[in-house]
Amino acid sequence: MPAQATAEAVSNQTVWKEHVSWLDRVPRSVAMVALMAAFLAFWQGLYMTHIVSPIIMPSPIETIADLFYVGGNLLSGDYMLAALWVTTQEVLIGFAIAIVVGFLFGLLVGETAFGEKAVMPYLVAINAMPKVAFAPLFVSWLGFGIASKVALASFVALFPVIVGTAAGLHAADENARMLFRTMGASRLQTLIKLKLPTGMPHFFAGLKNAAVLVVVGAVVGEFLGGGKGFGELIRVAASQLNPPRVFSLIIYLSLLGLATFWVVVWLQRRFVFWYKESVDEGLQ
Repeated sequence: MPAQATAEAVSNQTVWKEHVSWLDRVPRSVAMVALMAAFLAFWQGLYMTHIVSPIIMPSPIETIADLFYVGGNLLSGDYMLAALWVTTQEVLIGFAIAIVVGFLFGLLVGETAFGEKAVMPYLVAINAMPKVAFAPLFVSWLGFGIASKVALASFVALFPVIVGTAAGLHAADENARMLFRTMGASRLQTLIKLKLPTGMPHFFAGLKNAAVLVVVGAVVGEFLGGGKGFGELIRVAASQLNPPRVFSLIIYLSLLGLATFWVVVWLQRRFVFWYKESVDEGLQ
């Protein structure tokens, strides 16, 4: 018994245990509230010191008050609700186009040597270009209506979908591919039954990036090409030196981006339920 106790004591001393700091033990809700309070305090302090002009930097109280004003306007069905619906249409249609076109290009790049060797370099070159510079071209091609904003939104969100799809097609294990070839599976059967299911996590990772970028593309299109959405309201508020309105509209646009992102996350949890992602678990 003494020898066994000694062995257990030595084992307890030699087993490595991960040290968890007190900061990591703080509940998520408490941490988020504390972080927001610290940010608002820093913002208020910066406002009171007048390091930044109040004309440019509003106080948190002014911004929160304008958030309630914009929220009331939206709930009453006034002009801001119509503007939000225009931007939402641009985001949803642009996102749908980016998914379809990005998936097709991803199939071409990930499934064929021609796509990987010849098409992918051009796609990378196009993605490296400043996409904002394409906004005037889309306006001249498609006019000042919603079509030019949809085109820019889908253009901005396209590349992450292509990369996610192509990376997913290459994610299948080589042993699994060899097993499919040994069993006489065709190329189409291997694609549908092996590569696409295995690559779904990569595909949804690309969709989550695209879900955020598509909002950026739509708003930039409204900045540079006119329109009737939230981007136009932000431009007007900035020209009128109304920074609380600019901040509150930006916050509501971020909620639109978060809603799009969470729809993608919900779809991933529903259709790729066997795959657990640590980032998504942290967002729960």
